[in-house]
Order: sequence, then structure tokens, then C-alpha cells
Amino acid sequence: MEVNPPKQEHLLALKVMRLTKPTLFTNIPVTCEEKDLPGDLFNQLMRDDPSTVNGAEILMLGEMLTLPQNFGNIFLGETFSSYISVHNDSNQVVKDILVKVLKPLDVKTKFYNAETDEVFLEAQIQNITTSPMFMEKVSLEPSIMYNVAELNSVNQAGECVTTFGSRAYLQPMDTRQYLYCLKPKKEFAEKAGIIKGVTVIGKLDIVWKTNLGERGRLQTSQLQRMAPGYGDVRLSLEAIPDTVNLEEPFHITCKITNCSSERTMDLVLEMCNTNSIHWCGISGRQLGKLHPSSSLCLALTLLSSVQGLQSISGLRLTDTFLKRTYEYDDIAQVCVVSSAIKVES
Repeated sequence: MEVNPPKQEHLLALKVMRLTKPTLFTNIPVTCEEKDLPGDLFNQLMRDDPSTVNGAEILMLGEMLTLPQNFGNIFLGETFSSYISVHNDSNQVVKDILVKVLKPLDVKTKFYNAETDEVFLEAQIQNITTSPMFMEKVSLEPSIMYNVAELNSVNQAGECVTTFGSRAYLQPMDTRQYLYCLKPKKEFAEKAGIIKGVTVIGKLDIVWKTNLGERGRLQTSQLQRMAPGYGDVRLSLEAIPDTVNLEEPFHITCKITNCSSERTMDLVLEMCNTNSIHWCGISGRQLGKLHPSSSLCLALTLLSSVQGLQSISGLRLTDTFLKRTYEYDDIAQVCVVSSAIKVES
């Protein structure tokens, strides 16, 4: 705690007593065997001591609480009570009293933008105090355009079990990672132009408890991501098999979205073969007009002539109005196995 005093020294008397954050009273047990000279004297003294635990007198921790001798630290998000007495012995006015508040947690976030308009948030929370914390709740409050799913638990035998194990304590300087998936709400998912420019994702709500159950709570400011740059036309995959047979046709479903908010496009699809991927169908196919912020789904057929993990590339979209071509390579990957190993469809 700091006080802004006048320029003269020793003109303020400041007394501060903290009325919260007590600690368990500790004893120094002194005992001996009955055959020793003191006999049962030391044990009887500990049994008569009101600060010891009945039946466990040799434990250092007692049943009483003591207020701290020094004020300690005040952490952001925690409630504290104190008694402050300030006496000004000078002839000048003391304007204000400043209270130092420390940050208990260090929060770092990372965003991952998926092709399906989903946004994955990784939150790294570190305990930067000197005491362990019980993490009661860490949740994400999404913005109005998104629904959120927490990915911090797994289903085991019909029961939801946290991925952090049975202990929810966060030791000093330890870090824990939380993962969330945000999906656009249905009314916004169809408006590609709106979702494209959304940067505000939501805010984290963190609740914890310290040693003796004192609760603290923090809310971050609105978390913002870097909006993905899709350009005027976005191509994403709606369906694709994980594994396909060598030299056998398989099908994928593409979604083409006009991300422009003003301009209608007249699109032509070209399919260019690569060393391993061969497209089936007519290249130079007319897709017709695509209005602003609208989408169309397209089923395509292709095959692979090389085994292993193959990258799907070679799609080209041309806007005949502007004579502009958009190239799409490394759209996705598919595992190609020998035809002797039949893949169930």
C-alpha cells in the first residue's frame, strides 16, 4: 500500500490491519517418551493447550486461526477487508491513498480459424501467486454470433470427466491450457460476409479459490481474433473421405461462397490434374451467377494414382465479369491405400 505524502518526511502515521486471509495457528510440538525424566508432562501440556487438535496434539497445525502480522498482497479479483488508520501530522493536505493491486493470473490466448467458419480458442492460464489455487470455473462467454463448446472434458462410461484429472489445483507458476470451439449461429452462418469480418469472439470468466476458500473472480476484456482473409471467393470442403482406394474414384463436396457484399460473380470451374490427383468430369464448367454473400455446393469426383497421404489441389475459379482467376491448392489431404486393402464406403 502506498500513500502520497507531502515533501516533508515522517509526517504521516499509517496503520493497516488486514481482516481477512487468516492462517491456521501452528504449534511446535515438544514431546518425549514416558520413561524419560519429564514423564507425561509435555504431552499433558499439549493436551491442555486450546490451540491443539484434540486427539492429534503432536500435529503442528491447530484449530485456531490467526490474522496475518503483515498486510500481504492484494490480488485483482479477490475481496479483502482491512482497517486503515491514517494520521496527518503536517500542515499540508494528503490527497489520496493508493492501494497496490497485483495480478494473480497470467492469461494468454491463441486463435485458430477453421475452414468451416469454426474458431478454436486456446487459453493458457498461469498461477503467478505464491499459493496454490483451486480452479472452480473457467468458461468462455461467446459473442452474440457464436455458440461455444468446451473441449476440456471427455465422456467415460457415460460420465463427463475433466481432462485435468481429479485434482483441480493449480500450483504456483503452473500453467493450464483450456480449449474451446466456437461455431457461428445458424442465422449468421449463411452470411459469409458478416462472419468473415467478425473479430470479437467473447470473454473468459475465471473463478478460483485460495487456501482457506477465499473466492476470486476475473473476466477478461473482449477477446479479438485476426479476421481470416478469404478474398472475394472462398472454397471450403463440406465432405471428404479419410481413406480411399488407389486408382478408384471417390467423391468430395465443395462449398463456394461469394464473400463480396456488393458484387455478383459469374463463375467458371476448371480442374487441373497433378502428379497424383486426377479429376473426373468436364473442366471449364459454367457454375452460373453467384450473388453477394451467397453459396453453392458442388459435388466433384477424382482419383489418385499414388499411394500415401495425398494433397488435393488443382481447382481454379474464374470470374468472367472481372476476368479474374482464383487458385485453390492444398485444399485437403486424403490417405490413399492399395486397392488390395478395400476401404468400406
